[in-house]
Amino acid sequence: MPHHTPLIGTIVAGLVVAFLLGALAQRLRLPPIVGYLLAGILVGPFTPGFVAHAGLASELAELGVILLMFGVGLHFSLRDLLAVKNIAVPGAVVQIGAATVMGMALAWLLGWTPLAGFVFGLSLSVASTVVLLRALQARNLLDTERGRIAVGWLIVEDLAMVLALVLLPVVAGIAAASDAQAGQAIVATVAGVFLKVAGFVALMLIVGRRLIPWLLHWVVHTGSRELFRLAVLAIALGVAFGAAFVFDVSFALGAFFAGMILGETQLSRRAAEETLPLRDAFAVLFFVSVGMLFDPAVLTEQPLPLLATVGIVIVGKSLAAFAIVRTFGHPGRTAATVSVSLAQIGEFSFILASLGTGLGILPDEGRDLILAAAILSICANPFLFALLARRSPASATPEPSPEEQRMQRLRDEHVVLIGYGRVGRLIAARLLADGRPLVVVEDEPDVAREATAAGLRVVRGNATDEAVLRAAGLDCAARLLIAIPEGFEGGAIAERARRLNPALTVVARAHSDAEVAHLERLGADHVVMGERETARRMFDLSSVARPAPVPAPVPA
Repeated sequence: MPHHTPLIGTIVAGLVVAFLLGALAQRLRLPPIVGYLLAGILVGPFTPGFVAHAGLASELAELGVILLMFGVGLHFSLRDLLAVKNIAVPGAVVQIGAATVMGMALAWLLGWTPLAGFVFGLSLSVASTVVLLRALQARNLLDTERGRIAVGWLIVEDLAMVLALVLLPVVAGIAAASDAQAGQAIVATVAGVFLKVAGFVALMLIVGRRLIPWLLHWVVHTGSRELFRLAVLAIALGVAFGAAFVFDVSFALGAFFAGMILGETQLSRRAAEETLPLRDAFAVLFFVSVGMLFDPAVLTEQPLPLLATVGIVIVGKSLAAFAIVRTFGHPGRTAATVSVSLAQIGEFSFILASLGTGLGILPDEGRDLILAAAILSICANPFLFALLARRSPASATPEPSPEEQRMQRLRDEHVVLIGYGRVGRLIAARLLADGRPLVVVEDEPDVAREATAAGLRVVRGNATDEAVLRAAGLDCAARLLIAIPEGFEGGAIAERARRLNPALTVVARAHSDAEVAHLERLGADHVVMGERETARRMFDLSSVARPAPVPAPVPA
């Protein structure tokens, strides 16, 4: 290379290899996270070939953590949690405790310190948000009772991990203090941390709740989409950095609160859409950097500890969740769905493991066991769901949700609408006013709730998934209206829809001639291009004669 560019090399290698292995994982029907982690292993120091810069990867991972936590806060739903609080709160707390105890027991057998065991067990107790939500969406379970319990359970786990990220450095500092200083250190350190956190939270709730929405509304009125996108990123990164610099709390807590406050505004959906590409890119780099830390030698050097770790995640944690849900009086099918949903670990586990090793609490082999267990449990999760589906035949389907019951009563001739954005809302309102049977497919949880509140039948999930289209009753629908703005993604939907229902009439929207051609080639009968329709309407109005002024009445 003519120039030594470790930053560019690390970013390019991470993204290119992550794309290749992520696409392979998707092809194998595995979560793409598996591919991203494997990409990190390939460009890491423990495998031959190109080695990315570990220091720069760690810095990029910090940005990934900030944006990940900002996204968690942005989609934090107190409403979802309150709907199932009676089981989700005590259930998650007990399950976290059970998994932590099992992890501490294994750590004790391995000769680690109790504090190392605590961090190890805590890392094994929390499921991956990304994996759980995608698994439930793919099986159209998000709007069922069992899906809502699993999501509420996950919210409690996420909140507990945010608290753990705040307190773990404090606990490490206390553990490092001498016996003579222990009493004073505990009181002073804990009091100092809680004062700082309380000050930050108070500032965000009093000032941030007013300043952040005001700032975003001002930016919106400037009409600059670029400036709005920059404002959202500045809020996420600025609050996270300010929280760490001024209040000495973690980047994660600052980013989470910034996202949570922004999520309460009317602009939350637009903020999520505008920052999603950057959040996804840095989330990928975060997973790649985590994979770089993994030493594959753990697979051969510590097979029994690894087997025990995977057993805690897939078997121990799942049995604890199953028992808790059954104890609260829910049916076995609900308990099984919740336990399988939680039988994996992911991003919070990586953050905790990295923090634990950085503080000198958790040994490197503990981090390697956590990473290996994450990869194996994420790979196993789709097969566990398939096993659950085989053991729960469709002929014995208890406790259907009200949404599923309404779907069964749909008439044969109905309309399926993809997307409930600005265009989708207008279409749905007209169809609803005409009394047409309509099903909306929407993958954004907040937007899906808005559609449900408007009295619409909603299927939550990605419309490129044939299972989601079947759940919307596309095989007996008369028309498919693709209202999402992404024309090329709309083409994939049209192609799958045409396979399911060859007699279907497909209407889609596009923003360019290339998108129009793409949609027509893949099965769309009619394509509406916004610019053409706007030009046609403006031309029609320009041809209309201006009405003559009405003469003023002549006074008598």
